[in-house]
Amino acid sequence: MTNNDVFRRIRYTFDLKDSLMVDIFATADYTVTKEQVSGWLKKEGDESYSEATDTDLAAFLNGFINTRRGKLDGVQPELEVRLNNNMILRKLRIALDMKAEDILETLQVVGFRLSKPELSAFFRKPGHKHYRECKDQILRNFLMGMQRQLRPGDTSEYQQDTDENTDTASDNI
Repeated sequence: MTNNDVFRRIRYTFDLKDSLMVDIFATADYTVTKEQVSGWLKKEGDESYSEATDTDLAAFLNGFINTRRGKLDGVQPELEVRLNNNMILRKLRIALDMKAEDILETLQVVGFRLSKPELSAFFRKPGHKHYRECKDQILRNFLMGMQRQLRPGDTSEYQQDTDENTDTASDNI
């Protein structure tokens, strides 16, 4: 998944306006304009489309954590220069204050089966022998599950995803 895709899905799921997204960035001590946010949310074919960097997405997710859970006193964590799906999933889990069971339930909403040990492998350190890379399909299904939980009955383009939703995670790890 691209960073822009993650931005679009989170924005839609939580019904965030551009101005609120700018405020979310500000809580992570990261300055962006409405025009930048608007460019990141455009489709690739649009002439005002701009690609979001990993640092942009990391700043947004840190701000999302601060907005949802409260900003910690002191200096904000250093922004990651390189993000992967494991980090994105971890930041969303923190922001939404989710336990393993909550994530598994969210995945179950879209018919995606994952075991607790498979899930915990995504949150391990990369050098750990049981660490597994979180594939795009798993992150996409998690975001889709969140959307269906928070916006039930909505028939938007983001609910119309591929038929990958019925696969099992063990095929993709």
